[in-house]
Amino acid sequence: MTAAHSLAVGCGFAAGDPCRRIGNWRRIRRSFCPPAAALQGLEGVRASARKRFAEEISYSKCKDEDISLAKALLLVAAEDEAFVAYNREKDAKSLYQERADSGASGVEPPPDAGIALQSCPDTIPLSGKTVSEWIAELDFISKQVEAELESDSLSRDIIGSHLVKVFQSRGFELCPAQEADPKCSYLHTVLSSGCGSSIMLGIIYIEVYKRLGITLGGYRIGDDLWIWPQTWDPEELFKVSSGSGSPPSRRLEIATNRDIIGIALSDLVSVHWKRASRMNRGLRLTSPLRPASGPPKVPLLRPMDLTLAVMASERLLVLQPHNWYLRRDHGMLLFYSKRYGEAVQELSICMAFAPVEEAEVLEHFVEKLHLMRIESSWKSLAFL
Repeated sequence: MTAAHSLAVGCGFAAGDPCRRIGNWRRIRRSFCPPAAALQGLEGVRASARKRFAEEISYSKCKDEDISLAKALLLVAAEDEAFVAYNREKDAKSLYQERADSGASGVEPPPDAGIALQSCPDTIPLSGKTVSEWIAELDFISKQVEAELESDSLSRDIIGSHLVKVFQSRGFELCPAQEADPKCSYLHTVLSSGCGSSIMLGIIYIEVYKRLGITLGGYRIGDDLWIWPQTWDPEELFKVSSGSGSPPSRRLEIATNRDIIGIALSDLVSVHWKRASRMNRGLRLTSPLRPASGPPKVPLLRPMDLTLAVMASERLLVLQPHNWYLRRDHGMLLFYSKRYGEAVQELSICMAFAPVEEAEVLEHFVEKLHLMRIESSWKSLAFL
């Protein structure tokens, strides 16, 4: 007896009655499909995480020194994880419905997402732990370093070697620079796997030091975040670390907490964009702005990574709403996402802040985008 036959007989239907069997499959499908409440819960987590992130970095509510880098970046991770889980649930539901409608045997309902339906970021699992539990993990690392200090009876001024020792014992290492792996750019996955970007490892250093009462200075040099105690001379350290023997070309200024969050978000945009455009070597966000005849073409990109890049870009604009460079990149991400109306709006705002020569380039591109938006609206009407 087949699984379908057994299920039909068990539910009181004749195995030879195809109409009643199909109706039974549909009834089972409705009863086992992931409830809409589960998807609504994930949407609620996304909205709540974004709201709490905005509150955490708000200029009107928080002083910069009061911002928790760990909390802000874990809220970023919670929103992204909720987005990925939401799409995974939708895909599972669609696949289940397709197979059930076709009358395929052995169809099993998709597993429960296992996520509480409260619209709270702390309910989303991040590598097996919640936001609060990952913050507690940083507390634990700082206690390990504290124990190292007490056992050696050394001054906190030379704590760096002990922190490195603890990091090595926990398996922390720098991920290869050429790899575009998002796991190296989210705080919880770096704490879980031990492999992270220089920016994320630097942030963990800063958070651990802060718990020990020591303030580190952060400086962005290229794509890296350099950190050292604020009592040291950064320009002298730059000469020693770079091996050039000469000071940097411009004065190094300590990055604020908001700056460091911005650096981490810029890294996320870059990583997700590289993954989204992997099949289009050499494609840059600004490639369509180059002079070309006819309307710009939208290449085939990975939609999930492209959307995650857009989400990271949105948070960057919460931090720096008047940065024309960031707004231009955000508008280009929307263009690649075929959200032409939003792209026109963002790039039009960008032109008000951009230098004259950049504004002229954007103006010509926005004119083409207007035509593409109208054309896409005609195509959508053709399917009605």
